[in-house]
Amino acid sequence: MRARSLLPRRGFLVGVSAALALAGCGFQLRKAPEFPFKSLAVPATSSFANQVKRNLRAAGTVEVLGADQVKEAEAVLEILAENRESVVISTNAAGQVRELQLRLTVRFRVRAKDGKELLAPSEISQSRDITYNETAALAKEGETALLYRDMESDIAQQILRRLAAARPA
Repeated sequence: MRARSLLPRRGFLVGVSAALALAGCGFQLRKAPEFPFKSLAVPATSSFANQVKRNLRAAGTVEVLGADQVKEAEAVLEILAENRESVVISTNAAGQVRELQLRLTVRFRVRAKDGKELLAPSEISQSRDITYNETAALAKEGETALLYRDMESDIAQQILRRLAAARPA
């Protein structure tokens, strides 16, 4: 009888001690990034640029301006290049493609209103492997599009983190 009454207390103590340990080590949930500028223009109109704009608006700490408002922005994010490629990784004995690697590479830079570079031209790359089957070509086409969207999202998040760390050179 006495042993049963100690079990809930032990669970409670373990929970409290875990919470204290996490609080003591500096753990905290990720906050919205704080940018060194109040407004940012993204003049590009590609699907990737739209993904970046959506992420910036979702962060809620910077005003996102369009291509027609570049002169009013404190900073400008220029997408210099966006390259998608598909590379054959493996083939079967008949020479048919079995596996592909999808790659997305984005080059960008950030300039301040006065022309100073906040971020020098940088490049971020992502890749994903995908199996290929000719009998399911339409399904693989949809999967390819989904993987490219996933890579766009990952790269957009990385750019946001770099923007938050940007400082005038």
